[in-house]
Amino acid sequence: MVISMRTNVYIDGFNLYYRLLRENPQFKWLDLKALSTELLQPQNRIQTVRYYTARISGRVDPSAPARQQIYLDALKTVPEITIHLGSFLVTKPWAGLVHPPQMRGGTVPQFSPPFPAVAKVWKTEEKGSDVNLGSHLVRDAFQGRFDVAAVLSNDTDLVEPIRIVAEELGLPVGLLCPVPKPAGGLASVSSFIRHIRDQHLQAAQFPDTISGTTIARPSTWR
Repeated sequence: MVISMRTNVYIDGFNLYYRLLRENPQFKWLDLKALSTELLQPQNRIQTVRYYTARISGRVDPSAPARQQIYLDALKTVPEITIHLGSFLVTKPWAGLVHPPQMRGGTVPQFSPPFPAVAKVWKTEEKGSDVNLGSHLVRDAFQGRFDVAAVLSNDTDLVEPIRIVAEELGLPVGLLCPVPKPAGGLASVSSFIRHIRDQHLQAAQFPDTISGTTIARPSTWR
């Protein structure tokens, strides 16, 4: 007899995007519960999928926030998925330059010395997702909300929350790995590892138009 295990999945949205989806737009229309089912075992009864992300900026692509909203609306049609928003910051700080300054490809521009010491740069960063994910993982474990957890990320900031749950509370925490080789710290504290491959992403796509709604895959995600 197969024993059903209550399973929660915690997904670092930006880690998933930058590691697997940014260069593969055909996989962006991703049903996160279906992906979890593809990666885990039949005995893992997925009861909650927590997705951590932030509202993105339209500075580079003005249409990007609208596409993100369509995707969030699609996720909301899956009862098991909850969305947790951090913040997305765009700033213009001063940053030190390497001397002599180099362009992409390693070429050196034809500047005459003395070279400038600093320049203003665009800096984009997401705040809150890793802290929220780790906090919710530990809280849910202490409150007995799952038998097994799985974390989709390769962010080593999550090593300690995973270690607390797996070692101190004795609850298995698996790593759903978006890279070929997981960070050593994460691998050392995880109870098991599942590697995400293209076939998993392909098998977990929402239908082009979600049944009973007008929510449709963005045309650039094909």
